[in-house]
Amino acid sequence: MKHHIILDVDTGKDDALALMLAVRHPDLEVRAVTCVEGNTSLEQVVANTLRVLDLVGAPSDLPVAAGARTPLVEPPRDASMFHGANGLGDLTLPEPTRTVSELHAVELLRRELLAAEEPLTLVTLAPLTNVALLLRMHPEVRDRIGRIVMMGGSASRGNATAVAEFNVWHDPEAAHVVLTSGVPVTLYGLDVFDRVVADDDVIARLRASDDAVARTAGELLAHEFVDPRTGERKPYRKIGDAGAVVALVAPELFAFETWPVQVDLAPGLGRGQTLVDRRDAAGEDLVHGLRGPWPLVDVALDVDPRAVLELFLDTVEGRT
Repeated sequence: MKHHIILDVDTGKDDALALMLAVRHPDLEVRAVTCVEGNTSLEQVVANTLRVLDLVGAPSDLPVAAGARTPLVEPPRDASMFHGANGLGDLTLPEPTRTVSELHAVELLRRELLAAEEPLTLVTLAPLTNVALLLRMHPEVRDRIGRIVMMGGSASRGNATAVAEFNVWHDPEAAHVVLTSGVPVTLYGLDVFDRVVADDDVIARLRASDDAVARTAGELLAHEFVDPRTGERKPYRKIGDAGAVVALVAPELFAFETWPVQVDLAPGLGRGQTLVDRRDAAGEDLVHGLRGPWPLVDVALDVDPRAVLELFLDTVEGRT
């Protein structure tokens, strides 16, 4: 089955891995790529995206557009401590040969969705600011989105805070708009994100490859960040956002459950948390009418890490 997709990215290390996978996988056709500020500045996100698309040999006419510079409410806060100063683990790639579209990302999304013969899948690997603006500004496109496969959130713990995952925490209002839009959503969150990890042998093999894409993937996985709690240097290792692309092409490698989900928008320690209601019976909040209905979301709660990693490696190393 061929999936026709648009990627929305804030290209840091794992977005770069996801772009490599999406362009190389035979079951995917990437119609456009839109960029948003997140892991690094919008300008750097765009530059990184263009460079990675050049590296992986994406079609020269694949449109790439810049989008939102700031979240809907919050100030921007990057993740450079994990992704490096340039978002790509300080890896230097050649200057891009392709150029960015003159359209804003929201307008490019609208154009591509309305022009497609069938609804497209949005694969969102970043804060959801662009997609929320699209749904608010152009509600007529809602039915042109077949599904949103969203890297974001968690049914357990967080990474940006104790309970909030970075993409949702960065722009909680945008995540709320998307989750309550009525568009079907698959949530690929930290419950599975943190479990697909490349070991030293895999990373060494990639770094030694004759293929520039595989070699670059190895360098991205090998990049070390400083743990802010301990000061210890650690290799990144996770394929991260690329796993959300795997969840689209090989959903059988994951265990999905459908649960009510909402985003905590209140100030305080819980802001940006995805609240996944996994109770098997109604609680007092429902009995006493203290809560309205929540949108139902397909949440990835378990994964076959080895199989997901192998699919990623087969694709990035050109064996598919």
